[in-house]
Amino acid sequence: MQCHYCDREADIAVENDGVKVGVCKTHFREQMAELEDADWLEDLDEELDIDRRE
Repeated sequence: MQCHYCDREADIAVENDGVKVGVCKTHFREQMAELEDADWLEDLDEELDIDRRE
């Protein structure tokens, strides 16, 4: 499977309702970094009251 964003081979693939999308490691990391910066994710974290122990 090819990466959704470039012509490299997909390293990670997900499927939902019969639609399958793959991404290479580089684009996966970019998407994860964008999610880290999203305000809604922090709000969700607070709403779920997740306890992370380090």
